[in-house]
Amino acid sequence: MGLFDRFKKGLQKSRTSLVERLGNVFRSRKLDESVYEEMEEAFIAADMGVETAFALVEDVRALARKNKVENAEQLPELMVEAMSKMLSEQDSEMRFATDGPTLVLMVGVNGAGKTTTIGKLAHYYLTEGKRVLLAAADTFRAAAIEQLLAWGDRVDCDVIRHTQGADPAAVIFDAIQAGRARNADIILCDTAGRLQNKTHLMAELAKIHKVAARELPGSPHEVLLVIDGTTGQNGLNQAKVFKEVVDVSGIVVTKLDGTAKGGIVLPIVHEQGIPVKWIGLGEGMDDLQPFDATAFAEAVCKP
Repeated sequence: MGLFDRFKKGLQKSRTSLVERLGNVFRSRKLDESVYEEMEEAFIAADMGVETAFALVEDVRALARKNKVENAEQLPELMVEAMSKMLSEQDSEMRFATDGPTLVLMVGVNGAGKTTTIGKLAHYYLTEGKRVLLAAADTFRAAAIEQLLAWGDRVDCDVIRHTQGADPAAVIFDAIQAGRARNADIILCDTAGRLQNKTHLMAELAKIHKVAARELPGSPHEVLLVIDGTTGQNGLNQAKVFKEVVDVSGIVVTKLDGTAKGGIVLPIVHEQGIPVKWIGLGEGMDDLQPFDATAFAEAVCKP
């Protein structure tokens, strides 16, 4: 399955919701202000939020003027162009270390699919021939270590761990030493998701950052926030809060195949200024995909 087909299949509910709503608006209508108003309402219903929906409509309006578009039926192509441009405001490419292993911190609230995402990321990079190591630094949540160990067995990847309640920074320290000794290319680190106590989380992540930077200069190279796409605007709120706690460098939006709220991707990029780097388009091992702005826009906007 090609990239566009993967996105189209995984974003079917979001596409159906938007296309069905706008289909009647665009059909055989002259382009006027009422069309733009209904387009904005459709964008808001897709969980883009008022600010981003308005900005996107204004971008479509500007393109329509530039291309002298008079018929509303021509708007889907302009929507793809405007959405793709907005989603490309931030660089979605992963950052890698120039020397030694790349350290990736995975953060997010419990239940967002963080540990599953780590397993799927490990699988992705292992199939690319990379040497991957997992670090079980969520020592707070019961069964978090066991869950990551299960994924390690599933994808055939070693897991550096301590016991539950241990110091997470000590796990990261050991993971870096092991990563160097084993010539690992990537170390994927699970972390606690106890956002209900920001003070503890901030202190914990600050300590992890300090140990990582000391033991592996330049790290963490990525801090990826995992957001459950089915939560819609709540996911945007999580992005805001985690951005206050830690320097989030990218977003992973999971479970987009199960929701019509795929529009949440846009305000994350446009309003929070954080690039979306991966999206989950299904439950399969290969359904976690690097984000592609054009493929996303086409999959959501085209019938």
